[in-house]
Amino acid sequence: MKRNKEAHRSLNKLLVVNKPMHLSSNFFLHKVKRKYKNKKAGFSGTLDPFATGCLLVAFGQYAKLFKYLNKTPKSYRAVLWLGATSESLDIENIIQIKDEKPLDVHVIKKEVAHLVGEIQYTPPKYSAKKVNGLRAYELARMGEEIELKESTMHILSTEFISYSHPFIVFEATVSEGSYIRSLAQILAQRLGVVGTLSHLHRFKEGDFYFDHEKELNPLDYINLEHNRYSGEKEWIIYGKKIDINYLSIHENGEYLIVFDDFFSIIQIQDKRVKYLLNKVLI
Repeated sequence: MKRNKEAHRSLNKLLVVNKPMHLSSNFFLHKVKRKYKNKKAGFSGTLDPFATGCLLVAFGQYAKLFKYLNKTPKSYRAVLWLGATSESLDIENIIQIKDEKPLDVHVIKKEVAHLVGEIQYTPPKYSAKKVNGLRAYELARMGEEIELKESTMHILSTEFISYSHPFIVFEATVSEGSYIRSLAQILAQRLGVVGTLSHLHRFKEGDFYFDHEKELNPLDYINLEHNRYSGEKEWIIYGKKIDINYLSIHENGEYLIVFDDFFSIIQIQDKRVKYLLNKVLI
């Protein structure tokens, strides 16, 4: 029994990897799977191929936990290349490079500081947005003209880092689903110049950041209230129906139940208890 538990623990892992440039998130995940000799894995928060940085990876049953983890807001460091024009708003599809006028650094700082709050934008045509059942970037690569609907992204904070013409470096902490490529375009428009992202690095995804692929305890990150269970542990081990009276909280909602060697996620709805995820080893 002990050996079986250890085997399950080796299959269930949660860690943050550092995606390199010019690899898709899916392709890099395959490399991570081979490294850890584990075929069952998933990741959260797709990074564009040209982007680098924090990619949250879960193996085994932990791949079912993404919706319960604190993964927002997301923080990025971006480099805006003045004078460059790209169809994808990054360095992968450059169509023109021209000399751009030098800017006043004080003006840049002011405009970066103003990139906060609710911002209306049009997603890049090279994006994961779906159009008629297909990803926008799939249609764009086929040469089809597509028109994406205007969206809203919430920018929590921005920070000017440096300006060495023709490169502006800034950081932004944003809501899930935001496009830094579009944010950089808005900055360029406000500055009266053309430009595109030459580098994008995600250094934080909610509570997660890269730390040499250190294995993480999911209980430190699950965003659910703990509900104490006073009944027989075996009932939960074998997934038997449990009475709400054995729980310390009876209100409708989703809760975490923790034991020494495993945890479960349950849902209470109209005094009925349902297992959402059961017998996940710690």
